[in-house]
Formats: sequence, C-alpha cells, structure tokens
Amino acid sequence: MNPAKMLLYLFLYFYLFHISNSIDTITSSQSIKDGDVIVSSRKIFALGFFSLRNPEKRYVGIWYNQISERTFVWVANRDNPISDKSGVLSINTEGNLVLQETNKSVLVWQTNVAHAPALNTIALLLDTGNLVLVRNDTRETLWQAFDHPTNTLLPNMKLGLDKRTGLNRLLTSWKSPDDPGTGNFSFGMDIIGFPQVFLYKNDVKLWRTGSWTGQRLSGVPEMTQNYIFKITFVDNQDELFISYAINNPSILSRMLTNESGFQQRFTWSNQDERWIGFWSAPKEQCDYYGHCGPNSNCSPYHADEFECTCLPGFVPKNPQEWFLRDGSGGCKRKPGISTCQSGEGFVKVARVKAPDASVARVDMNLGMKACEEKCLRNCSCFAYTSAHAEINGGIGCLTYHGDMMDTRTYTNAGQDLFVRVDASELAAYAQKNSKRKRRLALIIVPGVVGVLLLGSCCYYLWRRHSKRKGEKKRQRRRELLFFSSTPRLSDHEASPSVKSNEGSRNIDVTFFELSTVVAATEDFSANNKLGQGGFGPVYKGKLSNGQEIAVKRLSTTSGQGILEFKNEVLLIAKLQHRNLVRILGCCIEEDEKMLIYEFMPNKSLDHFIFDESRKVLLDWKKRFDIILGIARGVLYLHQDSRLRIIHRDLKASNILLDGEMNSRISDFGTARVFGGEQISGNTKRVVGTFGYMSPEYALGGLFSTKSDVFSFGVLLLEIVSGKKNSSIFNNDDSSNLIRWAWELWRDDKALEIVDSSLADSCPASEALRCIQVGLLCVQDSTTDRPSMSTVVFMLGNETALPSPKQPTFHFKRFQSETDSTSTGTKSSTVNEVTITALDAR
Repeated sequence: MNPAKMLLYLFLYFYLFHISNSIDTITSSQSIKDGDVIVSSRKIFALGFFSLRNPEKRYVGIWYNQISERTFVWVANRDNPISDKSGVLSINTEGNLVLQETNKSVLVWQTNVAHAPALNTIALLLDTGNLVLVRNDTRETLWQAFDHPTNTLLPNMKLGLDKRTGLNRLLTSWKSPDDPGTGNFSFGMDIIGFPQVFLYKNDVKLWRTGSWTGQRLSGVPEMTQNYIFKITFVDNQDELFISYAINNPSILSRMLTNESGFQQRFTWSNQDERWIGFWSAPKEQCDYYGHCGPNSNCSPYHADEFECTCLPGFVPKNPQEWFLRDGSGGCKRKPGISTCQSGEGFVKVARVKAPDASVARVDMNLGMKACEEKCLRNCSCFAYTSAHAEINGGIGCLTYHGDMMDTRTYTNAGQDLFVRVDASELAAYAQKNSKRKRRLALIIVPGVVGVLLLGSCCYYLWRRHSKRKGEKKRQRRRELLFFSSTPRLSDHEASPSVKSNEGSRNIDVTFFELSTVVAATEDFSANNKLGQGGFGPVYKGKLSNGQEIAVKRLSTTSGQGILEFKNEVLLIAKLQHRNLVRILGCCIEEDEKMLIYEFMPNKSLDHFIFDESRKVLLDWKKRFDIILGIARGVLYLHQDSRLRIIHRDLKASNILLDGEMNSRISDFGTARVFGGEQISGNTKRVVGTFGYMSPEYALGGLFSTKSDVFSFGVLLLEIVSGKKNSSIFNNDDSSNLIRWAWELWRDDKALEIVDSSLADSCPASEALRCIQVGLLCVQDSTTDRPSMSTVVFMLGNETALPSPKQPTFHFKRFQSETDSTSTGTKSSTVNEVTITALDAR
C-alpha cells in the first residue's frame, strides 16, 4: 500500500475513533441511558433525561450546561413522557435517532428520516444548542432539532417556512411550568397575504408582529440592529423565515413563548445568576389583536381618552358600545357614500403598525406613487402603504382589499398608511390642512408687524415681567433642588450597589402652579374633599380645560411623607399601563406639596367590597375582571415596565376604580425601584399595612417580588369573600381571613368563603380557582409562592393547580386599626414574636 493511502487510512481511523468516543456524540454503537448526559464540545449545552415536578414522567431534552438555573430549550418527547427510568436514546438499524422504553419495547419518539444510512449515521449536540443527525462520511444534515422547536427560539434558529419541504417552524408553549407538553399558545409565521408573525391562543390570534419593514417587524419598534443583536429576514424561492444572532458569543440569549401567553426575550446575567427579561409582548391594550375591531386605529398614549378611533371615512358600527368604550365591534364605511371613480382620494394616517396583511396584496416592483395609482384604479382597494417602509424611503407596494384589522399608532415608529375616502371626506381633510396653512399665515403676517412694535415696548415689558420671571426661575430651582437634595425612599434603603442617581437627572414631570390647583379645587373646598389618609387630604378638582383631577395634598402639619412624595413623583411618572393610576404632575410652592392624578370616579375598591350596601354592585364577573386587572398591573411592575418595581403596599384602598370599574393600582409612595438585575432587598424601615405584609418582610425587613405576591393573595381573598383580613373570624381574635380560608379549604368547604352577595353570579369552579391561587400566594415561604406571571396564567387557564401549604403567619389584632403610615416605633405580637421599629399602617 502506498504511503499516501496508508496516511489517509490512519487519519480516518483516528478521526472515527475520536468521533465514536466524543462526549457530544451518539453513534450506532453508543447510546445514552437514563442518567447519562452528553455535552456539546464547549460545554455550553447538555442533553439527557430529566423530570419536573412529577418524578414518574421522564423526558429527553436539551438544557444550558454551565448556568445555575436549569433552563430547557428543547424537549423530544414533550407529549409522551416515559413512566420510568428504562429509557434509551440510540440510533437504530435504519439510521434514525429513537427513544424507547426498553423494558416494554415501546417506541416513544423518533426522527423518522427516510433512507438514512444505517451504519453511517451519528447524532451531534452542537454548541448552538442544536441536535443534528448527520451522515458521518459526507457530514450531510439529515435532521435537526432546530427544525422542530418547542417553546424556545435560540440565536440562529429559523422561525418560518421551508418552501421546498413545507416544514413550518413555530414555537409552542408548555402546558405549565411543570409540564412541557404542547400548550395553548403558539408563535409562528403566517404566509397568507404578506408574511407576518402571530402569537396565537389555540387558533385565535392574540398578538401580531406586523410585517417586515426592511429593518424590523413593524409591530416591534424595539427590534433594532445594535452591537448585541443582528436580525435577519429571508424571503426567497426556497425559504421564508426570521432569525436573530448575537454578535458577542459569550452572551446567552433566548426567546420564549411562555405558558401565560406572552412572547419574551431574555439574556443571562452572570453577575446575578438569573435570566433578565428585557422585552415582552403583548404589553398594552393596543397590542392585543383586534382590540378596536375592524377599520379602526388604536392609540394607547392618552389615558383620559378612548384609545379607539375609526380610520378616515369610517364610523363606529355600534355607537352605543363605542360610547361605553367598547371598540371590539369596530367601524364601517360611512353610509351613503361612493369611493369608486367618484373623485375619491387618500388620507394619510401617520406612524402606525399597518393593518393585518392577510388581506393585502404585494407588488415589490412598485414605488409609492405607482402604488397609489394602482389602488385608485381598483375600487376594492381600501388602503395602501409601503411594503418595506424603512428601505430607501420605501420599497414595494401593499394594497388592502377587505376589513383592515389591528392598526395601532406609535409615537416614534411605524409607517404611513393611506386610507381611501370619498370626495367630500377628502375635501374636508384638505380644508383642515388649508385652515392650518391660513392660520400659519395669520400668525406670520401679524408677527412681522409685531416685531416692529416690539422694539418700542420691549423695555417696558421686560421691566414689568422680569420680577415675575425671576420668581418662576427661583420656583423651578426650588423644585429641582427639592428632588435632587431630598433623599428618596429607594435611596434611603438601597445598598451602595443599587443606589439611584436619578435626582441629578432631568425631571420628566409637569409642575402645576398653586393658583391653578387652588382654582381647580375651589380653594380646597370641603365639598370637594374625597378622603383623608396619612399623607393628607385628597380633593377633587377640575382644570380650566374641563379635565377632572384628584389632588393629593401633603399635610403641612405632618412630619412625614416627604420621602414618599418624592418617590411617587419620580417613579409613577415613568410608568404606563392600563391597570396603573396615571399621575399628571405635582405642585411644590410655598409650603404646599401636592400630587395631581387623573380622577377615578368610583373611588377605591374597599369602598365597595367592604360595604354591605355597595358590594352588591360588584357581581362575580366584575370582581374577577378586577382581580385579573390587578394581577396584570403587578406583573407589569415586576417584569414588563422599564423599571423593576416592588409596590410594598398592595391593599384594597390602594386599588382605584375608573368609570368602567377597571382596577388601577395607586399609591407608589413606598414603592421600591430595583437597580439593574436586583430582585430582592432588605430594610430597617418596614412600611406597609398590617394584614397585607408577608412574614419575611414584617419580621425581617426582607422584601422581593414575592412580598407583593403575598399582598396580592390577601387582596384576592378579600375580593372573593368581601371581608377584611383583619376581621374577627369564628369569634377568635387571633384568627384572620387567611387562617379562616385555609381551614375551610382543608375541610373541603372553601365555597363558604365566597361573599353571599355573589350567590347568583359566581361559577363555583372559578371561585375555587381564585381561592386556591390566593392560598398559594400567601404561603409562608417565598419559594413556594408563584410568580405573578404564573398567577396570571393560573387565573386565566383551566389547568391543574398545586395544593397550597398551610399558612402559619398572621397578625393578632391590637389597639385601633389605622390606615395611615406612621413613623416612630410601634409594637405588636406576631406569632408570639414582638415586632418593633415598624412603620405600620
């Protein structure tokens, strides 16, 4: 044999020997049994058998190998678990990767590749997290896990369609955090019309990404190319998919379709050893598909206005529902008009997520002018826009031929949509534009004359106003000095590693003049007084533009509240969610310090549920909606807002009700902002309300997101029962609502908790679910309590719930109850432990 061939044979021998003994490989002669693990070459991912809550259900999956939190990215037999530890993953005689129960000779799962070379096939676990089945001689990929994802999208995975084979890669949620079976939610590409990606609940559209604009998906303004992420969209004759890559391979990232119906993206923090969520959808009402119905536009940015408006040329289908702020019926063409060859034209709707492209037709060869002409010639064309709006000013043409669904407005993103209107509507819009131009001219011409006059009177005006302007500057300086020098509540408690320096930043808050507030409240008239708290009185007012407001006035005789005042102004101004009360601004002048809120006409939740005559106004459906609203609001604070916030004082009196009885979380004076990836903290200044405090917070000053979960659980039980946690139960002054609810639950009498006024409106199964979720939330151990995302999932889905553990923590009643924050020292007995130095309500 010549030396060259000998060298080649030796190379192949050692190569194959290395492959057959590699820890990242399964060969026809090597399998893995339950208990074995294979690891990718750089030890990033591992593959093996695992169980979750039920040890009798065994799965084969892939997880991150080098991080402390076990995180699964793919499961082979997600809907067909093995009942014991007899499982074996191997390559069979046909060259397929198969999972079997050996003691029963049962085939559990297989790759099912036709014509695989039996003795020439190996399976490799790659450092990308992909499990591939390849021909060992040619390295041809026969099958890969990336083509069959479960609930996770990893970098470089493709979400979309292989047009050659018909394979559609999509994500599907787990059934629950403890069950990787196929759940109710899926996330995938829709190729009808112009391609876009949808989040579905079963077959119902829940959220839409919008179509590709050339740089991002139109419904995901946050999707930008940056130094961390690179987004790829491919649409050619072979494939249609979207994927993302990480420029820095040391960063671990994943996208998840979770069990609660949210699409989320995470990165791993080595410093804090946990996953950090930095994007989630849907996150506001206008994100939900069809929130305002067909032929409408949704804008979430004006909380005092209805978010739904009809597109130009359309009117509400049901004016009565529209008046009641229910836009789900959508809009219809104005009656008695013609938009077909009758002098019609187009009106621009700016900065929107273009409507659902399922009813759109695309022509990538047309520019915007030709697109307009094409749509105008076709009477069935209702609107048009650019296909790739962010490439060279717009490429391609999308025309809409049917009801336009799921349009929404953005402030600094989106594209222009041109909607077909009749001649009279077109003239009306043109007249509006003309009036704007005339108004501009009327401003400019007198302005020129005014400049000539200004010279003669400017000295007089300057003298007259300089004193007033100087006072305003001094007032603004006092305001800035107040916020930069007064220690904030979160600063007062923060460890050096998480202290905030927001006091030195620009304050994005509207400052009201004292005279404006005095006029709005009729000089703080007693007739306008809404209530009294530890902070001070609250007044109703009306601004000169007709807007109703609530004014929270810090008592001038109180020695407390400055920290809370500052904390609330700087914090709540940065938040925006339909279940949070909205702050309009503040007033700091002379000795006055006031917070100005949107007015909530139905006061607070305790005004209803604890009053025998008013509680009947809240039937079960409304109470359940209030519970869900509070849960979503707290989830937003914990996970989806720009800041990670622990409220620390969730209770019935801090849940306000708007005109439609929607719940709004209020009173952020004691809230805590977490810096970076922090999720817990401690304090020597315990603030909050007895009866709602978690044991670790009341006893040791330790607080986290799970502290709010505890308070939510108490609040949930109060809403269901119509009773305060501090009430006396069974004539035992050491008992409370938590203990009473647990005892009835233990004795299978939980429905006795339900408020008697709900007898005719309350489904037993839904009430039992709420009671069980409430008891899960008030468990003593923080690790036993669910997260708020799990709470939202449990409340909204008919899935099996874990059994709660017996709660042991409760406050004995002492002295007289108060609902105000106090400084100084209080003491009470909690489970025979004396509590001192508590700021208690």
